[in-house]
Amino acid sequence: SLIQIFLSFLLFREQPIFSTRAHVFQIDPNTKKNWVPTSKHAVTVSYFYDSTRNVYRIISLDGSKAIINSTITPNMTFTKTSQKFGQWADSRANTVYGLGFSSEGHLSKFAEKFAEFKEAARLAKEKSQEKMELTSTPSQESATGDLQSPLTPESINGTDDERVTPDVSQNSEPRAEPNAVPFPHSSTTISKHWEAELAALKGNNAKLTAALLESTANVKQWKQQLAAYQDEAERLHKRVTELECVSGQTTGIKTQKTELNQTIEELEAALKAKEEELEQLKAEVENAHQLQSQKDTVTQKLQETETRNTELEAQLAELEQRLESNQVEQESFRKSLRSLLELLDGKIFELTELRDSLAKLIEGGSS
Repeated sequence: SLIQIFLSFLLFREQPIFSTRAHVFQIDPNTKKNWVPTSKHAVTVSYFYDSTRNVYRIISLDGSKAIINSTITPNMTFTKTSQKFGQWADSRANTVYGLGFSSEGHLSKFAEKFAEFKEAARLAKEKSQEKMELTSTPSQESATGDLQSPLTPESINGTDDERVTPDVSQNSEPRAEPNAVPFPHSSTTISKHWEAELAALKGNNAKLTAALLESTANVKQWKQQLAAYQDEAERLHKRVTELECVSGQTTGIKTQKTELNQTIEELEAALKAKEEELEQLKAEVENAHQLQSQKDTVTQKLQETETRNTELEAQLAELEQRLESNQVEQESFRKSLRSLLELLDGKIFELTELRDSLAKLIEGGSS
């Protein structure tokens, strides 16, 4: 497409100044929370410098597809969210990029380069602003040698404050009309300057348009050349295989094969380590789920125990109240028994006296 051709043109014009490999992610535009992988495997992520525009960019290609094309601005911030993962927000692309590195050292190096190029972009922006201010605010000396105020769009067209309250300084005369141009020579210089700038921009635009048209015209030729290169590579690969089978491997091929085998072993070991790490993470997640389940069970049992404890405390209070009531009743009963015993003692004493009296009477009657 034209975008890919334009990107290829920019890549040819720019030079990479730092490269690393990482897994590329973008934030889910719907949820704004989940990460969506944009590459199936680790790809090359590079910093590019465009000397013509004095800008720094982060670019990553997955085949012929550009998965990162982010221009570094002074207000960007690269954040480390873990030991091997970092992210930054690109307001122009309206997205958040994430990079997963193979080690903490690669992440730290990328973050250092990001801060370095961010500072360089800030300095470049300040220099560009200073240059624009110098070119847009030329000054001229008056006939008497006094410096006049710089010519700006406000001084040409007049601002709202100037239209209400004209400048009555000693070095300038009050304006008769709001739209009067006080410095024709300076205005002519600025007009020529902006005409030259416009002509340069038109020339650059024409060159860029011609380059795009030329690239568009050469797309088919590039595709044919790429197909031819692929066919040639496949043919050479088959030829190498045949030579290996017929005449044996040469020393260079053996060395390359050994290196490839070592690379494959390293990748397999890294993959195995990642799988083991993934299994450990799954086990930790499962343990966390089990601990959460146990926690919920214990919490439920604790709530039930607290409820039971509350009920038992209520029952205990009721039993204590009943015990106090029984103790009061028993005390009242004891008092009643004491009164009854005292009454019985009195009656017994009276009966004893009556008995003694009757016995005396009986003894007296018999004598």
